[in-house]
Formats: sequence, structure tokens, C-alpha cells
Amino acid sequence: MQRNPWRGRGIDLDCPLPLPDAGGVGRLLALCPAHQPTPLLAAPELAARAGVGEIWLKDERRRMGLGSFKALGAAHAVARDAAAAVREDTWSEALTGRTYVAASAGNHGLSVAAGARLFGAVAVIYLAETVPSAFAARLEAKGARVVRSGADYEASMAAAADAAKANGWTLLSDSSWPGYFELPRRVMEGYLQMAAEAVEQMPQPPTHIVLQAGVGGLAGAVAAHTRLVWGDDPQIVIVEPDAAPALFASIAAGAPVITEGAVSNMGRLDCKEPSLIALAGLSRDADLFVTISDAEADAAVAVLEELDLASTPSGGAGIAALLAGLDPGADARVLAILSEGAEDG
Repeated sequence: MQRNPWRGRGIDLDCPLPLPDAGGVGRLLALCPAHQPTPLLAAPELAARAGVGEIWLKDERRRMGLGSFKALGAAHAVARDAAAAVREDTWSEALTGRTYVAASAGNHGLSVAAGARLFGAVAVIYLAETVPSAFAARLEAKGARVVRSGADYEASMAAAADAAKANGWTLLSDSSWPGYFELPRRVMEGYLQMAAEAVEQMPQPPTHIVLQAGVGGLAGAVAAHTRLVWGDDPQIVIVEPDAAPALFASIAAGAPVITEGAVSNMGRLDCKEPSLIALAGLSRDADLFVTISDAEADAAVAVLEELDLASTPSGGAGIAALLAGLDPGADARVLAILSEGAEDG
């Protein structure tokens, strides 16, 4: 656990900050018949187990039929391209002839596939050999072409980037690095919708916001928007696997750090290198960075299932930190995100 020494000023990185205003994504989603706000759930039994006053869960497990918050991300970036290209009522053909390529360890690929299919583009998704075949089948059902490459996510990401260069395709990543900012910033902008809904749904502002992080896109977007609306009052806590503490290590170093570690059961969060945009934003906006073990994530999954809030180790990682002893106080009013549904659901 470490306090953020950069709070309020941020690490000086040569990249843009996360967008904080959700107005643009809200206007675009208003045109989508599949869009509905997801619920905010009061969780008093969970709060009692965590030793806090209240827990409110933003429940993303059924977002737009894709099963996670990432339905808002890559699909939003694709929709932005479509909005720039569309003529009259030709949305379904706006991106005909365009191919988006991405690597995925989970729900990002589904969002790319869904967005491409909606606007007439092609999606090619690179998967590591370790990704379950059932997930590949879900991608193919959304119309994506699946390519297996590499032993881990980093290898599949390199293969996707190579394919984009070789074929003239659009690389659509949810992370950012030097020279690659525009599309991942649009992906993060999509996540602002989730934050804006939570702000509207909360009966009063939270004292603490607990956000799980992989490369940091979700956390960076939610932190930026909630600072815009609620100011400095909520304490923002970032939670990572102890096997992939990329943001934790970068905050400690005051610069981006590539970490090493074992494969975590929090697969969606098992990211060894931070997104630069997310790191820039979180170094300014977050108060505390913590890590959790695979065992703590598994324990949280069991509690969530018992309380009819089934998720995955990644989806419940923020809750895992609370149950593992984060201890924001007996009077704390906590906002957390249940970011995806259980694997079998």
C-alpha cells in the first residue's frame, strides 16, 4: 500500500490526460437502441463484511449484452470513426472496407468486434494460446476473425501491431504508449458513461472510490470524471494484482515501469505495463495504490457469489481489497465497480 506523492499535480509525462467530460459519449450512445444505463446496487451485507458503512456497486455485468464495462470502450472509439464517416442514414455501412485489429485477453476484443460489425467494418482479434476456446467462439459469433499468436497477451499484442502495419489496418488498443494516444483516449472516453451514470445514481457522494486496474483505462476515466464532479473529497483507491503492479511501481518510481511477475488469476488486470494516459491521470487524481493476491481475489469471488453478485477475480478486485483489510473506516461510503459477469454467466 502506498500514498500517491504526485496527487494533484501528476507525473510529468509527454502524453494527453484522460478526458473528464462524459457529454460526448452520452450524446453518441443516445443514438444506440441497445444502450441502457446499468444499475447501482446497494450492498449492505457486503458492507458489513468489509467493516464499512455503505458499499454501492456499479453493476456492469450485463452492459449492452456484452457482459462487462468494456462494451463502452472500443465500440465507442469505432462509433466515433463512424460518426465522422457517415452520410445520412448509412450507419451500418459507414466503415465498410475498414479493418480494426486488436489483441485481447478478454472483453476488449468483444467490444472491438461488436463495434466493427455494427458499422460495416471487419474485426481481427489476436489471442494468446492460453485464452480459452470458449472466448474465441464468442468472438467469432460476433463476426470477428480470430488469430492465435503467442504464449501471452504481450506476444499477441505485438502480433496485432505487426499485422496492422503489414496490412494497413487500424490498431485499436485499450492501452497507450509513446506516439499512440488518439484511439486509446477514445476508448477511455467511452468508460466515462459508466462514471456519469454512477454519479447520477449515488444518493450522496461517496467518501471512497475503489477502482481495479490493469493498464488503467477504467480507473483513469472514472477518476477523471469523479474529480470533475465531486472534487477532491472522495478518496480514490487503485487496486492491482500483486503479480502485475504496473501502476503501483510507476507511482513509486515517478515514471512508467514495466513489471515482471507470475501469471495472475485476475487475467483482465494482469498487465505488466501501464497505459501512459491512464498513468498520467491517476498520478494526478488517485490517493492510494494497493495490491492484492490471487488468494484474496478468489476469496472475494466466493463472497460475491454467496451474496448473488457473481463475478470474476478481475471483476471483483476492488471488493477484494476491501475484504482483505483496506479499512477505509466504519463510516465510509464506498463506490466500487463490479466490472464483469462470472465466466459461466
